[in-house]
Amino acid sequence: MSSASKPDSHSRGYATVTPYLTIRGAADAIAFYARAFGAVELSRMQGPGGKLMHAEIKIGDSILMMSDEFPEMGGKGGPQTLGGTTVAMCITVEGDIDAAYARAVEAGATPTMPLADMFWGDRYGQLVDPFGHAWAMTKQVEVLSSEEIERRAAAAFSGPKP
Repeated sequence: MSSASKPDSHSRGYATVTPYLTIRGAADAIAFYARAFGAVELSRMQGPGGKLMHAEIKIGDSILMMSDEFPEMGGKGGPQTLGGTTVAMCITVEGDIDAAYARAVEAGATPTMPLADMFWGDRYGQLVDPFGHAWAMTKQVEVLSSEEIERRAAAAFSGPKP
């Protein structure tokens, strides 16, 4: 096979690392991600019993893969089944981050950290989607040197303790 005809994941839009979510109710999650984050569905493969065996969506320039829970096939389940998650997806917003965050909340996400201007120069906030996955939304609002970020961090963490 010549190098010109070798399959290339990057040419199909995949990054080097692509998140893969296990979700109880993946079809409902696709609809939520479209409303909340402007996701576009790329593919969907039905599995046994009407569950989604595999689906792909695109948010901005990033692809996200997902499937329904399949415990009968050795899967551990999604955040609702496991009681939480240890990862968060971070969306870098190009336009109005306040409007984007509000749209996600209106679509059903639960705010866990309100949007605020952060010491590192971003406007940043966190949410949890109705399926238990954590999301962060960020937009750079200032370009800062490492020294300025360190100075601001020291000031932010030296304030009064609750």
